[in-house]
Amino acid sequence: MFRLETEVDKERRILLGRRLHEDNGNASAGLRALRSTSAEHEVPLEVWLLDGQGALAGGLSGRTWAHWLHVDLLWVDARHRGLGLGARLLAEAERLARDDRACTRSRLETWDFQAPGFYRKQGYEVAGEIEDYPPGVAEFILVKRLTPAGPPPKAPRGRLLGRRNRPK
Repeated sequence: MFRLETEVDKERRILLGRRLHEDNGNASAGLRALRSTSAEHEVPLEVWLLDGQGALAGGLSGRTWAHWLHVDLLWVDARHRGLGLGARLLAEAERLARDDRACTRSRLETWDFQAPGFYRKQGYEVAGEIEDYPPGVAEFILVKRLTPAGPPPKAPRGRLLGRRNRPK
């Protein structure tokens, strides 16, 4: 005989998570391969934008796991929007995830009235759309490949030839 309970129970939730984690690892070679690596555990990643007085002007909160950056929250105060600060926050999070945590991809969710166009401009592609989540709103799931930073461009050698000093 079984019974159902609906109360919030932190200890059971932790136990449930452990058991699911164990079962998932047993069922998936990919998850088993993550065991005992730096990518096995979720690690918070946060980037803060502070104004001249040290007040919060924007920020990004996310996490890295399994060589992925997951952006949970990105916000810039309305007074500072349109200055490229959101792009700077996102780029810094991607850089940290790629260079310090070996992440190769990034993912996030955004609603249709928020910023899907902004994320597309930053190189993200729509991987999925959920209509009516919540009712009357569409949620987008976007992903981006995080490419390694290349070496800085080399300075040109020799002289540059313009129209006036081209050899004849």
